[in-house]
Amino acid sequence: MTSDGQTTAPSRSEARGLSHAREIEGHLTALDSFAPMALGVLSVASGIYTYLGVRSQLDGTGGMTFFAAVAYSLAVSVAIFVFWSYMVRLVPAMRSARDRLGMLLTMGLGSAAIIAMSSWLNAAALAGAAAVEQHLAETVQDYQTELELANRVAVAGQSLQLDVARARQSFQDLSAQEATGDLSGTAGRGAVFRVLTQKADELSGLESQIEGQGPQITAAFEEGNAILSRMRELTAGAGDVNERSVRFAEESVRLAGLIAQLRQLSVAPLVDRAAQDLSASVVLPALDGSTEAIRSGQQTTIDSVLGLLKQRADTLRAAAQAVMAMPVPEETTYQPISTAEAVLRYAGDFIPSWAGAIAIDLLPAVLVFMMMVAQSAIRAHRDPIDPRETMTLAELRAAMAALREIEGAGAPPPASPQPPGDRLQPETPDNVASLDRGQRRP
Repeated sequence: MTSDGQTTAPSRSEARGLSHAREIEGHLTALDSFAPMALGVLSVASGIYTYLGVRSQLDGTGGMTFFAAVAYSLAVSVAIFVFWSYMVRLVPAMRSARDRLGMLLTMGLGSAAIIAMSSWLNAAALAGAAAVEQHLAETVQDYQTELELANRVAVAGQSLQLDVARARQSFQDLSAQEATGDLSGTAGRGAVFRVLTQKADELSGLESQIEGQGPQITAAFEEGNAILSRMRELTAGAGDVNERSVRFAEESVRLAGLIAQLRQLSVAPLVDRAAQDLSASVVLPALDGSTEAIRSGQQTTIDSVLGLLKQRADTLRAAAQAVMAMPVPEETTYQPISTAEAVLRYAGDFIPSWAGAIAIDLLPAVLVFMMMVAQSAIRAHRDPIDPRETMTLAELRAAMAALREIEGAGAPPPASPQPPGDRLQPETPDNVASLDRGQRRP
């Protein structure tokens, strides 16, 4: 506009910008026709998945439970629709940076509330069953590790049978030498022979006990593998995951008892105690030599045998403690878990499901930013130009029609026409005389 109030024609670049702004406005007008429908569809879809998530969290199967889930999902759908309807309209209309920042903070707070009340339930509906199966699979893996380590410790305990057999054989060989007189110098079955035979018999009994537990360990390990196989079938099987979880819990109780039994079958503690008793509990018989020299030789041999017992006991005890020092896994206990809790615990394994659950709720935020960019572009092209120079022909016609209506409403109403016979004439003496004559006329 010039100094004398006249408007100037827009430049060529301003005309192109104005044309571009009108093009964007035309697109927005076309998109506004179905934008509410799109928000409604997204809200309903989110409400459906929210209902599925809520239904899995509520106990009971009665009508009250059903209506509670429906009411919650309906409230979520309405909240999402109303919130994003406000955001789509208000955020792009903000002009100052302060106002935009305030609306964006409000949108962020509302988005967090939507995630808290809806998105995690959507994720539970999308990936809840898979997350529970993931929990079952990891529990099976823990049980398998515990079973294998328990079996390894038990089998390592069985290897102590060789050490016990070696010690037992050494005492048997010494007793045979004593019977022939090669040990103490006096042939026969005297005091030294009885001490050696006593310890050989103790070790022989321990060896038999160790050997008897071998088949039990094998049977327990095979039964544990069979239970693990059934648990794997329940993990990846068909049907409702809650029903499978119940059967899985029953199998886990059996397996836990079997692992405890397998731990008890380890003979390492038994060998450790037997090694302690080997040298500590020696019943020394009376020396039965006929002469003092023979009795002195028997005492010397018995002292040597006691030293040998201590050495063998220390060797067995060290072997048993090495087995007992083997790493023992932590006791595994299966804890039933809901779909929502499973999704939260194993969120890292279900990132696509979480992304879809959140996107269905926050996708309208993209529409908000699109509207902000479009409105900013329109303002950038329209603001430098005088509004009177941006009017289209249709807008000009509408403005002229409105102006005529306003002018017509403000003008005085025209005088209504009267019939010729009813027009009043001014009163003159001639008119009065003629009127009187007419009235006197018969």
